[in-house]
Amino acid sequence: MALPPQVTPRAFARLAEINTGAAAPRALRVAVEGGGCSGFQYDLKLEEAAAEDDLILEGQGQRVLIDPVSLPFLENATIDFTDELIGARFVVQNPNASASCGCGISFSM
Repeated sequence: MALPPQVTPRAFARLAEINTGAAAPRALRVAVEGGGCSGFQYDLKLEEAAAEDDLILEGQGQRVLIDPVSLPFLENATIDFTDELIGARFVVQNPNASASCGCGISFSM
């Protein structure tokens, strides 16, 4: 059964840190686009407002936005934040991806 994506408490906490002191807190938009070395790629960016048809995931006073075109690609996925030797970044753990490249941004289905 398809479930909407989940956002970890760690990802919401990092988004809250980013928004600390901001006059207008921004939401994290997670989108899927064609391209990348594996066929699809994630596009993560901060946005001030949600679109009318966005799925809005909320936690810790923060919001993550997903557009309806990207949603089927992100079913059952987990949006997390990781801080490793290679860098700190938001990551998408996607069980629908059959393969992904080393950068973690590109995947195929």
